[in-house]
Amino acid sequence: MIIPGYGMAVAQAQHTVNEITKVLRAQGKNVRFGIHPVAGRMPGHMNVLLAEAKVPYDIVFEMDEINEDFANVDVSIVIGANDIVNPSALDDPNSPIAGMPVLECWKSRSTIVLKRSMATGYAGVGNPLFVHHNTRMLFGDANESMQAVLKAINR
Repeated sequence: MIIPGYGMAVAQAQHTVNEITKVLRAQGKNVRFGIHPVAGRMPGHMNVLLAEAKVPYDIVFEMDEINEDFANVDVSIVIGANDIVNPSALDDPNSPIAGMPVLECWKSRSTIVLKRSMATGYAGVGNPLFVHHNTRMLFGDANESMQAVLKAINR
């Protein structure tokens, strides 16, 4: 499951993400995208970027269509998202984002989060996902990181 966020937009990584998607699908992998309705800077921002990169729309799912599937997902890749994957929204009633619907990627067997740093997102809230037992962090520019992934899976 690939979860794009504002960091993917800033790094302009959508084309590299699509190339990775093509390679993985050619290998028989089930690749899907989970889209939060407010990911990015405006509703629909991620959908527009993925459409621009020509990601097949039949593998792009809205949060309410895909959230229940995370328990059956081997790997979730979060690309530059923070608040939309923050478990505090569900677990901490005192959090400023309490009650906000989020993509529950921490239920995947493994989660990889691409970010430039451990900094908070737009809401200014720390994210316990970053230190969750099944999460790995990949720091750096999202496009450069995804290009390295693409190179590795093409070997």
